[in-house]
Amino acid sequence: MQALTNVRLGALERSIRALDWLARRRGRVSEQPAHLATGERGEWLTYLHLRQNGFTVVARRWNDGPLPGDLDLIAWQGETLCFIEVKTRTSRQVATASASVDRNKRQILRRLARQYLRQLPGSESPAVRFDIVTVYELPGQQPEIQIIPGAFSWTESE
Repeated sequence: MQALTNVRLGALERSIRALDWLARRRGRVSEQPAHLATGERGEWLTYLHLRQNGFTVVARRWNDGPLPGDLDLIAWQGETLCFIEVKTRTSRQVATASASVDRNKRQILRRLARQYLRQLPGSESPAVRFDIVTVYELPGQQPEIQIIPGAFSWTESE
């Protein structure tokens, strides 16, 4: 079953890449700023990567409305609910992608995660983990995706 899912996801990824290439070739480029388009591509690549590695993705770009920010991806890995922050870079010249998840960003992610957990049915909270996924899209190379499981916790004592 997983092998069939991987084949379908691979075909979907190749199709999207071909359509993106065709759109660029025909002069149709996104009207959003380049850094936002890069981020969206990274989130999409991460989504596919997680699915291929057995995660069950249940939400993308989740937010609570009045709270600032969003949770890029929320996924189950077995019995663990993972709140996933995706950082995409097109160069390694500056700081690492994961370094941009600073104290303030971690606080925002924790607050959003607490709100998400409040909305889950049932009285028991599942095991939770905060992951960071780095995506490097370097010119002429395949995207490099790395999952950092448990990158930070509920508190800043790390």
